[in-house]
Amino acid sequence: MMSRQLYSVTGNSQKLDGGAMFGNAPKAMWARWVSVDEQNRIDLGCRALLVREQHGDSVRHILFEAGIGAFFEPRLRERYGVVETEHVLLASLAAIGVRPEQIDVIVLSHLHFDHAGGILAAWQQGAPMQLVFPNAHYVVGQEAWQRALQPHARDKASFIPGLTELLAATGRLERVSNAHSVLLGEGYRFHHSDGHTPGMLLAEIDMPAGPVVFCADLIPGTPWVHIPITMGYDRYPELLINEKRVLLDDLIHRNGRLFYTHDPKVALSGLSRDETGKYSASAAAAELVALAS
Repeated sequence: MMSRQLYSVTGNSQKLDGGAMFGNAPKAMWARWVSVDEQNRIDLGCRALLVREQHGDSVRHILFEAGIGAFFEPRLRERYGVVETEHVLLASLAAIGVRPEQIDVIVLSHLHFDHAGGILAAWQQGAPMQLVFPNAHYVVGQEAWQRALQPHARDKASFIPGLTELLAATGRLERVSNAHSVLLGEGYRFHHSDGHTPGMLLAEIDMPAGPVVFCADLIPGTPWVHIPITMGYDRYPELLINEKRVLLDDLIHRNGRLFYTHDPKVALSGLSRDETGKYSASAAAAELVALAS
């Protein structure tokens, strides 16, 4: 019989402009939810989700995203507000007894640097860019892959030059165009979203107490559960709002939960909707340690 445990895994953190993160919402509104520094930046996490599957003596580790990592050279690290210089994700995995070579599958919702950069080794002067998980297979959406190959001028800077070549060269890349992955198998499915970037994959994991969805940049953290709140980085905010409403209604109906990659304080929450129709996060958890229900 197969068992499945979920762990939240901390990666490198970021500080980004609050106005950009909250789109057209006025600061008077979003400043009630988060604090800002002297540069108007807010704290953001880059959290990954590790699934440890055990079937008899066989163990499989699946990593959902890898955060921003530490691949940036110092000038770009400063520009994009990356706080730590070391590769925090690797240290966090080590703390729960997982070495890089033990990661079997990495699922990337899309290929923006703050979601895929952690699959790269930390920057070193003069060293070539290289992948840090030597045995991992990679899952990415076909449309998100094409966007990385041919980005629009609006988001070209969000992609890592040379990353697609490194991934393709492994021979361990699956590009999915529907709701299921051959690599992942049963117990996993994808919701597709285009509002933030074309073809973003929102992975759903079957759990006994109800599904857990890695909601990526559709809902970066608990403040964005509120339907009208979007980011300035989103490609089509109105489409994103529609996608968000459909997902939240579905998950409320099925007792689903959301896993947040960018919320600095909350890893997982349930969902509620009040009598006015407003959605909010409920039963928030700061971290997951061997969640099995």
